[in-house]
Amino acid sequence: MKLSVVIISYNVKFHLEQCLNSVFRALREIEGDVYVVDNNSQDDSVEYLRKRFPQVHYIENPTNSGFASANNIALKQIESEYVLLLNPDTFIGEDTLRQCIGLMDSDPTIGACGVRILNLNGTFAKESRRGVPTPTTAFFHMSGLSRLFPRNKTIGKYHMMYLNEMEPSPIEILSGAYMFIRSSVLNETGLFDETFFMYGEDIDLSYRILLSGHRNYYIPTRILHYKGESTKKNTFKYVKTFYEAMYIFFQKHYSHYSWCLSLPIKTAILIKGSIEYARRKFKAVFTKQEPDSVSLSRLRIVFDISEENAKAIEDLCNENSLTFERFFPTPECPSPEFADFIVFDTSKYSYQEILERMDSIPAHKNHPNIATYSPETGHIILGSTIL
Repeated sequence: MKLSVVIISYNVKFHLEQCLNSVFRALREIEGDVYVVDNNSQDDSVEYLRKRFPQVHYIENPTNSGFASANNIALKQIESEYVLLLNPDTFIGEDTLRQCIGLMDSDPTIGACGVRILNLNGTFAKESRRGVPTPTTAFFHMSGLSRLFPRNKTIGKYHMMYLNEMEPSPIEILSGAYMFIRSSVLNETGLFDETFFMYGEDIDLSYRILLSGHRNYYIPTRILHYKGESTKKNTFKYVKTFYEAMYIFFQKHYSHYSWCLSLPIKTAILIKGSIEYARRKFKAVFTKQEPDSVSLSRLRIVFDISEENAKAIEDLCNENSLTFERFFPTPECPSPEFADFIVFDTSKYSYQEILERMDSIPAHKNHPNIATYSPETGHIILGSTIL
């Protein structure tokens, strides 16, 4: 077996459905299999998906065992040359897997590789590549200095923004949203450290790959990460969990510093968590909206769809009180002005083409978000909103 894809799922069945659609398109002509480990979802994810993807190996955990533990369950079963650890709230291009396999086949010194992750609005996600969070690097990141000097190779090392995002390059830390790893390297380093329940386990494993003498590499092939459909990040709980994971990493790899890092990390949790709590309360009081809700009536949504699916889209929009507005892109006008979402028809465009189109739109303040319509499922995915 050339490649095994492992996806951990928790209450994201529609995003995972799209993710699997993109994975199986990308697996054409590649000898591969797919594992979905469900962490006790309450939305009938496995029952729903098993009918649509019977070829997937489903593992149902009786409890939410966390990201590291769930991945390890699948990793102990695979027998492939490479493994891809992929978040469920992503989709990948049809050529993504071939490019990663080509890179790894060509250079045995590369232990793992990551890709160019796009945010919902098509912009570059900084976590696509990172430096090892040494105490110094972590201080510059947590203090905000790295945001002031992102191109400085010392101060801005956490997100390595001094590297050209369109060029392949060696990096240190991969994103857990997409980790393409040589299985023989995992045999050397060991699997995920289950001390990490969520966050930090990708940093720890990436660092151990480096310590084993292998390189981590970045290539600019694109994927989309909705960032937050599997885990809500704008919460006090997220801030607390993330910084506690960083403290676990310091204790493990920089134990001689751990005594002086405890207070700064606890202070960061308190400050950042309080700011986020106040922001959410402000939004709820002054906009009369739930913090994570989307008011569809306030959004301008345009549709780049095929003639065959126009009627189905129109009916779906009418059911949800949405204005049905078609858009026909041209080289001179790749996106409509002031649109909140562009809905791409996945039977008209490949996932690769959707990512390339969004990436080609010039950056501006009102950059539209990516949305998709799948005629196979009849759903529109608008970020966290599913129609």
